[in-house]
Amino acid sequence: MHVIAAKAVAFKQAMTPEFADYQRQIVNNAKVLAEELLARGLELISGGTDNHIVLINLNKSDLTGIDAENALEHAGIVVNKNSVPFDKKGPSVTSGIRLGTPALTTRGMKEREMKTIAECITRVLERPYDTRVLNDVRSMVHSLCRQFPLY
Repeated sequence: MHVIAAKAVAFKQAMTPEFADYQRQIVNNAKVLAEELLARGLELISGGTDNHIVLINLNKSDLTGIDAENALEHAGIVVNKNSVPFDKKGPSVTSGIRLGTPALTTRGMKEREMKTIAECITRVLERPYDTRVLNDVRSMVHSLCRQFPLY
């Protein structure tokens, strides 16, 4: 019965105007993040996004999805390695990374913060093994998270 009750609460919440606003902000954030990443020279699958996911294609760089995921994690940014169309590297290595905006939006971040996040991601992907860059970005990420606490 607890599962049924949880679904009922979720469905009720999903019917509110506030939830619709939240969903719109998630998509707006993803679009701004995608535009900023494109402007900084990264290649995105489908050239952008229409939903909450941004998929970066790393095929034109020497970086694999797993390497990018690890470098970004060291800098305090959580992403997932992800296969891209016609990926030759296989699912355990991959040629892409996937970003999502729901968690950022839940914290209250908006378009301005997406630009900062795009800068952080780009810096790490350009210099994934540079400890100084990773530490600098990690400081930026911690500062951003302090401005938008979970609760």
